[in-house]
Amino acid sequence: MSIPQFCEIAMLCLFGCSWPFSIAKSLRAKTAKGKSVVFELLVLVGYFIGLFGKLYAYRQTGTLAYSVWFYMADILMVSVDLILYCINARRDKLAAQG
Repeated sequence: MSIPQFCEIAMLCLFGCSWPFSIAKSLRAKTAKGKSVVFELLVLVGYFIGLFGKLYAYRQTGTLAYSVWFYMADILMVSVDLILYCINARRDKLAAQG
């Protein structure tokens, strides 16, 4: 594994460490207040672009980068947090109605 590959995987792991905390906060708080859906969507798009780049390189070279699995793990965690945001936003809306 090259130094750039190692650095990319390290970055994805460090960024990925924050998502379990965000998911836990969403589960505990049971509210969407204080969360930014725009931020999470931008992060998700960024991860998808990075994944696309790796898959494109795989198509060109036939070699799948190890970082693909880390992109997929991060995409999964952000997606779970977005789903929790939607659930909590619906809960907030129902609470505001009555």
